[in-house]
Amino acid sequence: MSRFRLYPTPEQETALLLQCGHARYVWNLALEQWSMWTRDKRPAPRYVEQARQLTEARAGFDWLRAGSQTVQQQALRDFDQAVSNFYAGTHRRPTWRKARLHEGFRIVGGQASRILRLNRKWAVVNVPKVGWVRFRVSRAVPDAKSYRITRERTGRWHIAFAAIPPPVPAPGSGEIVGVDRGVTTSAALSTGELLSCPGFSDGELKRLKHLQRRLVRCQRGSNRRQRVRAAIAGLHARARDRRKDWVEKTSTDLARRFDIIRIEDLRVAQMTRRPNPKPDPGRPGAYMPNKRCAKAGLNRGIRASAWGLLVERLEHKALDRVERVNPAYTSQTCSTCGHCAPANRKNQAVFRCVACGHQADADVNAAVNIAAGRAVSARRETPVQVSQKREPQLATSA
Repeated sequence: MSRFRLYPTPEQETALLLQCGHARYVWNLALEQWSMWTRDKRPAPRYVEQARQLTEARAGFDWLRAGSQTVQQQALRDFDQAVSNFYAGTHRRPTWRKARLHEGFRIVGGQASRILRLNRKWAVVNVPKVGWVRFRVSRAVPDAKSYRITRERTGRWHIAFAAIPPPVPAPGSGEIVGVDRGVTTSAALSTGELLSCPGFSDGELKRLKHLQRRLVRCQRGSNRRQRVRAAIAGLHARARDRRKDWVEKTSTDLARRFDIIRIEDLRVAQMTRRPNPKPDPGRPGAYMPNKRCAKAGLNRGIRASAWGLLVERLEHKALDRVERVNPAYTSQTCSTCGHCAPANRKNQAVFRCVACGHQADADVNAAVNIAAGRAVSARRETPVQVSQKREPQLATSA
């Protein structure tokens, strides 16, 4: 999606928040209907029946009729699509939308094309029930049939047009690159390049700690607590913007330079889960230490390196040119002789093969193995022991 910064006036911001509230109310109401379904009841109503109920509700309530019918119907369509994705197994179960956290709505159809260019830097969009709202033109505005308006927790408004850009063309040089992802080094390439995703600066970390301590002392529901939360959200928003900018630039550069991009197939969602509690067998109701604080720090480092977003954008830009490689033992295998042993990894940064003496950066060595497509087993150098009395097994046909 092509996203632009939206600059509404105070009156328009109030109207936009009202539209967000209507969309959130309709979504939560549809979710409540769907959650009440059980096997002994009739099927939960889907979009057609819910749209009819929405028409009756708009006729009975003035505050709901004051909003845009397009916004409220699209909230029902979005929920119906979310339910279909959940049943298909591609997405998780739809959840409740909360105020100040999920602020946004979608416009489709002919109303989405009401855009007027003012000059080189500014344009306006006609939002139903709101009027002409300015947005900053940072790139060419695509010809889209729908757009979504969202508000961040920091108070920034954005408009995103649903237009899929074409993939980056391959250079045609036949070059293959391997990408190894890490925490200290966000991405190491088989060419020897070490890339680091920018995050918080030292000053921002100091201010973040100070604001978090102030937040603990603030009274819940007070204006001061809201200001401190907004300041903390602003720091995280700047770090998130830097992270996304780095991902976009890195993915575009890799898609333009290499024909084949091989990256380790990591399950980031499973890797960043919190550890399960360990019950103490000697004390019923008590738990043993499970190193959850250390695991939480590792999870923050993985998320700050944007592992999942980098692969997602690479697959978008380098279409059908990204190959996922099994990461098993790629960090313990020598990229020169192929010897695999845990002793090869001297520490987190240095790799030294105990067989041939090859020494290199550990992440770069793993990236070379990924570029070569090496995914070895734990017994790579040991022949599989098969009984002499075993009957020959016929190979299964493809």
